[in-house]
Amino acid sequence: MSFQNPVFIPGPTNIPERLRKACDMPTIDHRSPLFGQILHPAREGVQKVLKSDSAEVFIFPSTGTGGWETALSNTLSPGDKVLAARNGMFSHRWIDMCQRHDLDVTIVETPWGEGLPAARYEEVLAADTGHEIKAVLATHNETATGVKSDIAAVRRALDTAGHPAMLFVDGVSSIGSMDFRFDEWGVDVAVTGSQKGFMLSAGLAIVGFSDKAMQATKTARLPRTFFDVHDMAKGYANSAYPYTPAVGLLNGLNEACGMLLSEGLDNVFARHTRIAEGVRAAVGAWGLDLCATAPEFYSDTVSAIRTPEGFDATRVVTHAADVYGVAFGVGLGEVAGKVFRIGHLGSLTDVMTLSGIATAEMCMVDLGLDIELGSGVAAAQRIYRADAALARKDAA
Repeated sequence: MSFQNPVFIPGPTNIPERLRKACDMPTIDHRSPLFGQILHPAREGVQKVLKSDSAEVFIFPSTGTGGWETALSNTLSPGDKVLAARNGMFSHRWIDMCQRHDLDVTIVETPWGEGLPAARYEEVLAADTGHEIKAVLATHNETATGVKSDIAAVRRALDTAGHPAMLFVDGVSSIGSMDFRFDEWGVDVAVTGSQKGFMLSAGLAIVGFSDKAMQATKTARLPRTFFDVHDMAKGYANSAYPYTPAVGLLNGLNEACGMLLSEGLDNVFARHTRIAEGVRAAVGAWGLDLCATAPEFYSDTVSAIRTPEGFDATRVVTHAADVYGVAFGVGLGEVAGKVFRIGHLGSLTDVMTLSGIATAEMCMVDLGLDIELGSGVAAAQRIYRADAALARKDAA
């Protein structure tokens, strides 16, 4: 693997030099007022990225998985009922965590490649007349399959059913890269991490809690210590943590939020959409299919690409690493060996993406697939050139 080449895995993503420098800082006393000058702006920045005026933001030294556990352990009690769909590896893992926490999970099995079944959610919720279901889990962007789900539709399902369950959203591979509307969608807990849209190393679990979720913490009886939001809130009130924080990463997070907000969230989302459309055009030119079964499910942060029947897709990933020093993502779970994944999120440009498309193309040709060298690159170039021409016209 080469440190000079960008990575095309769905996370961790490429780290801009500006953020590397922000994280590379001298040791400071994390109980001094200086730490508060890093902590509070970082939390405020995350709140803006979530498009919320009220979300209580907590940042733990952990990863997205720790964010999942924070959501569950602070709001639920043993035996509580939870509704979730299993449509990929990461929704599966969140369900597994619920079961390990002695929660009663109603699982809606969903084909891998499809989005969350909001209509089925509505049926289950309407039938729960006793309101025993306490939380609904929703994976906004299923990283294993490159599938985006409609969180607004899940909120409508809850509202139409007149159900008071909380809405928990895994936004690990969407927040900071795809449009996310905490307040508008009525999200109660949003979970993400530092290593994807925020363009940092792994190491921070970032969660936003609604007022409703904060109220639920008062009666929740699942055990929690490290992930206790009340302990964290007490620390924040004194510009501190209940334990040692990841100061450098927090400084990087503050800077990352500044970068995203300076670019403009709508511009960030448009950039990701454009880059993803170029990748999708390349896949079409190769004569291949995405794992996502319909355009409404296409993710703007990761594309899972199906290779021909009988071909081990993992060979593309291995060959890229061994021969060209470039990283792509392997298939996971039910799609292991059937897809390889191109991550196109975080610190990425059209030109960088073209290098990844070209590398994937070379690998497939090297491995004997019937791919015309240059076809995917040309298809993506047409997308990027057209967008650039439109931008020049608008500027003029």
